[in-house]
Amino acid sequence: MSVFEWMSNLDHEQIVFCNDRSTGLKAIIGIHSTTMGPALGGCRMWDYASEEDALKDVVRLSRGMTYKAVMAGLALGGGKAVIIGDPKKLKSQAFFRAFGRFVESLGGRYITAEDVNIKVQDMEYVAMETKSVTGVGGVGGSGDPSPVTALGVYWGIKAAVKHKLGKDSLAGIRVGVQGVGSVGSWLCKYLHNDGAKLVVGDLKKSSVDEMAEKYGAAVADANSIHKADVDVFAPCALGAGLNDETIPDISATIVAGAANNQLADEDKHGRMLLEKGILYAPDYVINAGGLINVYQELKGYDEAAAKLKARGIYDTLIEIFERSVAENRPTNETSDAIAEQRIKTMAGVRQTWQSQFSVPWVAENKD
Repeated sequence: MSVFEWMSNLDHEQIVFCNDRSTGLKAIIGIHSTTMGPALGGCRMWDYASEEDALKDVVRLSRGMTYKAVMAGLALGGGKAVIIGDPKKLKSQAFFRAFGRFVESLGGRYITAEDVNIKVQDMEYVAMETKSVTGVGGVGGSGDPSPVTALGVYWGIKAAVKHKLGKDSLAGIRVGVQGVGSVGSWLCKYLHNDGAKLVVGDLKKSSVDEMAEKYGAAVADANSIHKADVDVFAPCALGAGLNDETIPDISATIVAGAANNQLADEDKHGRMLLEKGILYAPDYVINAGGLINVYQELKGYDEAAAKLKARGIYDTLIEIFERSVAENRPTNETSDAIAEQRIKTMAGVRQTWQSQFSVPWVAENKD
C-alpha cells in the first residue's frame, strides 16, 4: 500500500519522514489523532527488514496509542516514532539530538518518550532540543516507566482472573510470561508477590536465569511458551504473537500481557480467541501504565498518583469483559467501539468550543 492508503485505512492525521545524513538518522513519526490532546507515544529503535515494515509498525502503534490514551481517561492523542537501524551501532548524542529537532519542528503536536531499545539517557539527549519529550530523569522526571507499565498489567491480569476464573487472588495461578525484559521482569515480581506460579521464556538466557533464581520460575523456550500448561499467557515481547499458528496451541484460558499489537490480524484473531474460549485483555488497555506514568510527568510527577491511576486498569477491563459477554463480541472489538465513541463525543465538544470562540476571532480580524 502507499503511504496515503496506510493513513486513510487507519484514519491518521500525519506521517513525518525524518532523515539526517550526518548522523545516519532515519525515522518515521506517526500522528494518529490529536482530538483528545497532543499525540504522545514512545520512540522505538529497530533494525527493520524494510522501510515498509517500519511504516506498518508506526501506523499501527500510533493508532493503538490513541485508543490507549482514550481508554485510560487521559487528555492525549496518539502518536509513535520508529527509528530505523541497529541500536548497537548508531546511537550517539548527535543522533538523538537530530531526532529531537524533528520532534521540535512539529510544534507540540507530538510528544515522544522511551520505547523498545531506547533508554532514559537517549531521551535526555532528545530533551536538549525539544520540550516535547517525557520519561526523562532528573528533577521533575519520572525516569523508566517500566515499573508502572508492569503494575498496570498486573492489575489487568487480576481483572481477567476475576472475570474468567472467579478468583480475587493470584495465589496458585500459573502465569507464562513471554519476554522478561524491563517490563516483563517487573511483572514477574508483582505476580510472584501475589502468589502466582511463574513460567518464563526469553531469548536472553541470563534474563530467564535471573527470574528462576529470584522467583523460582520454571523456564520454557521463548518461541513455544504459548503452549505451556498455564492459566494465563502473558506476551511481553514484540507484537503479532497471536496468529494463525500460535492461537490453536494456546492452552491458557486467559491472554493478558504487556506487548503492543498482539493480534496479527485484529479482525480475525480476536474472534479466534473468543471462539476458543480464551479471554483476551486488549493490549492497549492493559499496558497503559507506561503512558499513565509519563502523562503524570507532564502534569508534575507524582508516583503515587501514577500508580493509583494504573490500578484503574482493573475496572476498565472488567467493563470491557462484561460488555463483550453481553454483546457476544471479541474484547478487542468491544474496546475499540468504546474508544471510538469517546473520540467522537470529544470531537463534538471541540467543535462546540470552536463555534463559541473561533468565529468571533475571525469576525474581529475581518473587520
